[in-house]
Amino acid sequence: MAESRETDEALRSALERFADQPKILIALDFDGCVAELVSDAAEARPVPENAEAIAALADLDGVDVAYVSGRSLESLRELAQPPQGVLLVGSHGAEKDLGEDSPGLELNTTETMARGQIISTLEEVAADAEGAWVEHKPAGAALHVRNVAGDELGEQVLEHGRAALSLVDGAYLKNGKKVLESVVVLATKGEGITDLREHTSPDAVLFAGDDVTDEHGFAVLDGEDIGIKVGDGETAAGHRIAEPKDLAGVLRLIAQRRSASRSDTRPTP
Repeated sequence: MAESRETDEALRSALERFADQPKILIALDFDGCVAELVSDAAEARPVPENAEAIAALADLDGVDVAYVSGRSLESLRELAQPPQGVLLVGSHGAEKDLGEDSPGLELNTTETMARGQIISTLEEVAADAEGAWVEHKPAGAALHVRNVAGDELGEQVLEHGRAALSLVDGAYLKNGKKVLESVVVLATKGEGITDLREHTSPDAVLFAGDDVTDEHGFAVLDGEDIGIKVGDGETAAGHRIAEPKDLAGVLRLIAQRRSASRSDTRPTP
């Protein structure tokens, strides 16, 4: 318990310093971070307290909020229902919505053909394993095994997918929690966060995520930036919280600290 309290205090201290920066960027993964991991990916929704805290932060001066997710932008908009002004990075950085001038994702002929091969290959793999399913994405597809009975069988299905995809030219693999994704545009969440940093020019960045692919995001943080790992597993993040519902406390602390500091600096009538 003593170690837990020390960890909590270290995170609180870091969050207070972060909140006191003139301009900040808060970048959040969606699944397993803002939303609980669920068996049906189409049913994922933000934890209500997280959604409330995100909306509050999005209204504050000097704060930019962004989702950085492996989901497509279309899926993010539908399921996350981000408040107006929240920036979006989807498909692990391959898709971006940073405002009206953001270019859409356009695949060339070779990439389009490779994407089709990825989808058909993973569909064949999933057809042989009860509970496995394939999510079609703008730059590729993802093989999900969360609903496959047993971790060992699920890993066998993923290994089958890796072997099958090794025969597809132009297919890049991304390993996650009970998911294997293959894309034709090589991008990472680290690159997405770097693009967000260039777009918003913050004094510090906070990134929270739970999956293996989020490690690319943690890797580009430095200085007064904060990385928060949600859940178990090895990580380069400097801090950790146990589960998605704990994120609300992190976001509320930032919002309250900034609101209080702005109130203190207002001139007395």
